[in-house]
Amino acid sequence: MEIAPDDLHDSLTLQFAFGPFCVTPGKRLLTKDGVRVEIGGRALDLLIALLERPGRVMSKRELLKLVWPDIVVAEGSLRFHMTGLRRILGDGEDGARYISTQVGVGYAFVAPLERLQPAPLPVVMAPAQVEHRSAVGALPARTRLIGRDSDVQRIVERLLEPKLFTIVGPGGVGKTSLAVEIGHRIAAGQQQKVRFVDLAQVEDESLVSSSVAASLGIAVQAEDPLFVLLAHLRDSRLLLIIDNCEHLIDSVSALVEQIREAAPQVSLLTTSREPLRTLGEYVHWLNPLDYPAEVQTLSAEQLLAYPAVKLFVERASSGNATWVIDGNDARMIADICRRLEGMALPIELAAVRVATHGVRATHALLGERFSLGWSGRRTALPRHQTLRAMLDWSYALLSEPEKHVFERLSVFVGPFSLEAASQVLADEQIDPVTAAATLDDLTSKGLVSVDHSDALAAYRLLEMTRAYAREKLAARGDAQTHDLSFRHAAYFTELLGRLGTSPDEVFERSSQLAHQLGNVRTALEWSFGPQGDPGLALPLAAASAPLLLHFSLLAECRTWCARATELLELGYYATPTEMELQAALGLVLMFTRGNSDAAYTALRRALDIAESLGDHCSRLRLLGRLQIFSERIGDFPSSLAWAEQAVEVGNLIGKPEAIAVAASLAGISHHLLGDQRLARQALERSLRNSVPSQRSSTLHYGFDHRNRTALALARTLWLLGFPDQARRWAAQVEAEAAMLDHPVTHCIALVWTLGLYIWTGDLDKARAGLETFSHIAEANALAPYVAAAMGVQGAIAIRAGQPGPAVALLQESLTRLQGMRYELLTTAFEIALAEGLILGGQHEQALSQVEATIRHCRQSGDAYALPELLRIKAVVLKTRVPANPVAIEGVLQESIALSRQQGAVAWELRAAMDLAGLWLEQKRAAEARILLDACSQQMTEGYDTLDLRQLHALRQRAADAAGD
Repeated sequence: MEIAPDDLHDSLTLQFAFGPFCVTPGKRLLTKDGVRVEIGGRALDLLIALLERPGRVMSKRELLKLVWPDIVVAEGSLRFHMTGLRRILGDGEDGARYISTQVGVGYAFVAPLERLQPAPLPVVMAPAQVEHRSAVGALPARTRLIGRDSDVQRIVERLLEPKLFTIVGPGGVGKTSLAVEIGHRIAAGQQQKVRFVDLAQVEDESLVSSSVAASLGIAVQAEDPLFVLLAHLRDSRLLLIIDNCEHLIDSVSALVEQIREAAPQVSLLTTSREPLRTLGEYVHWLNPLDYPAEVQTLSAEQLLAYPAVKLFVERASSGNATWVIDGNDARMIADICRRLEGMALPIELAAVRVATHGVRATHALLGERFSLGWSGRRTALPRHQTLRAMLDWSYALLSEPEKHVFERLSVFVGPFSLEAASQVLADEQIDPVTAAATLDDLTSKGLVSVDHSDALAAYRLLEMTRAYAREKLAARGDAQTHDLSFRHAAYFTELLGRLGTSPDEVFERSSQLAHQLGNVRTALEWSFGPQGDPGLALPLAAASAPLLLHFSLLAECRTWCARATELLELGYYATPTEMELQAALGLVLMFTRGNSDAAYTALRRALDIAESLGDHCSRLRLLGRLQIFSERIGDFPSSLAWAEQAVEVGNLIGKPEAIAVAASLAGISHHLLGDQRLARQALERSLRNSVPSQRSSTLHYGFDHRNRTALALARTLWLLGFPDQARRWAAQVEAEAAMLDHPVTHCIALVWTLGLYIWTGDLDKARAGLETFSHIAEANALAPYVAAAMGVQGAIAIRAGQPGPAVALLQESLTRLQGMRYELLTTAFEIALAEGLILGGQHEQALSQVEATIRHCRQSGDAYALPELLRIKAVVLKTRVPANPVAIEGVLQESIALSRQQGAVAWELRAAMDLAGLWLEQKRAAEARILLDACSQQMTEGYDTLDLRQLHALRQRAADAAGD
């Protein structure tokens, strides 16, 4: 399902209201009278499923499939969570009735329900595929801020006009919470769209641009993600929040300056421990919360009015609902807040301790173990020393097993699951059960954050906490660090090995791992590093390739696959692992480095392995890639040879999808080689066996075969003399390609349909399509298509009879395309170039060009255009040697004969009209009329096309000349 930008916003903010409750599914939020209600992930899934089908009895089987899609659970789990859900809603209390049970069948939501749909926001980015980018870039859930109203109001007002604001302050002061609240305020007011980027998971400065692009739902399929990002943002209006910039400050500073220059309507809000020091930056220094400087002279009521003390009390109360504060407690709490200098995060951590140790014990421990003068590194900034002291204090409260688990958690980058923690942390000292239980203890003590809305990646360490834990782990020695990193890499190798085998399985499970890219990258970097394990590196790279391709991280995929192929001597030669590595490497090389020998070698090696293994499905996939590779470099006989092999393999497999893919490859090859009748048969066979285009299949094969099939059929139908059918297919394919949200596929569709519109003379459609094509090509830095856009622009102008600068555009386009070994479009552009030279009176150059193109087409097998090239040669000869009509007529007769041989009625029509015009000049009006009448009888549609309008005018001229 494709979802546009406004639909993505709606999916995040759509609400269901009933009684005092409101559910926002996209934000995983349940509120009662406007206050957030704590609810487990499964219970919330059950509630959402019922709300989406109000009044309908949903069977137990339906609910189990929706809420537990990947595992088998007993009905007892459903009853347990349904009981908990009813208890949370107060179902049955004071007459409230929300969920009804039909005994032995299932459950239904029966209360009055209101569906609240927000107003749409302005479109600011390309359509996003939500099914494989699960709420990427969405704002995190907000927490109630205390003492920050003036900060929020000041920044919100200033951001009404596009600016760069940086919230600066020490770690733990509350920068992220403030930025999130500001984002929610602006989004709620609908002043502009808001997107959130957390750089805490990014450790490599080179990945900053691609991380920001990912938060905007931009699929980067180019070497330079910054170029793609800036192209998408250029005309956008939104607020982009970039959190945790300090460890990547140089890269972030450079990025935001370029965004400000390229996209002046984009507001930027960053958080960092120091200013970015970029042009036009507004710095908002976030001070600690106000706390009482003097405790003894103030009453309890006065002390409790300070924001720092309010925060402490609220967090302590949420950790222990039975806790009651008294006057003496207020003074000790105020003193704790004073000692912590109003820093939000240390206050919250201290407040958590109150829930288990009480105020007095917490205050006493703070006095013994925590001091503002207790410094860390002598060269560190004071605020860093304060944070270190706070973490030292928290660390000292842990038992030895808790310390071990806490330190080992630093191996994770970003979110991690309970399963991951229990398996990666466990060794001879700590078993998996103990690891999981200790993780829960650390969560209750505030050292580990938990997100109840994400069952796949529920836990994470805050950035500063992870850095502290890593230092403690390093102090244990290299042996422990190595073993832990090995288990981390091994776990993610095994996890990625569970992606499945079918395209749909791989697609769905890859979508669920969006937040695990940081961990996968870390595992890859360690495995290939000096302290890593080569035996683990290669299978991990192979397992990572589908995930990286899923998120269009082509350059990263190329890097790891190339490095992995250097380790094949470890025992992976001719294995399925090598096959997948070579298959992925060949594909990404073709897209990122052009149609190189290295790409061909990798694809051919993968095919050889697939054949040796008897893996027919992989053979078909690889034959498709090789056929397209040959097609792209202009080697059309080789492309047909690969297609014919694919047909054999497709028949062996026997499934409709395999038959469709193979027939598509064959049909496209026949079309380009000039056999339009055979091409139509194969292409229509492919479409009969294919299913609607799906992104999962596109990613599996590397291309959208159904889309390419329909495009080739549209061109084939035009050549066969059915322009109306051709145009209908072109419009349908173009729309389907746009819905796929796959830039390469969209560009392929546009460049072929643009050629068709030029053929039919639909130049207004061609100009409109060219604008879209140019935008997509430039926004995604697809260099071959950027060059092609220039050629299309020139071809449109020449078809309109306006050569002007068109000849120069075509020459530049051809030079660039040939430099990239992208020959598929060169014949069409050389035809347009020859026609432009004729229009400009440069007949010698035109003849030289058309003869060179004819020679090339005969050598390469690119025969579909030969009849048209011969016709254009005759046009040039008529200008250069008008006294030799026999030679001119001979070339035109050759064009007509070849057209009939190919079934290319469209080319035959053009050559016949030129021959009839020649005969009219020779006073052979009767012969001209017979020829034109025969052409007219062949045409049954497309009477509004340019060629048919010209035929009508020429027939009238012939009739007048014949005296009829």
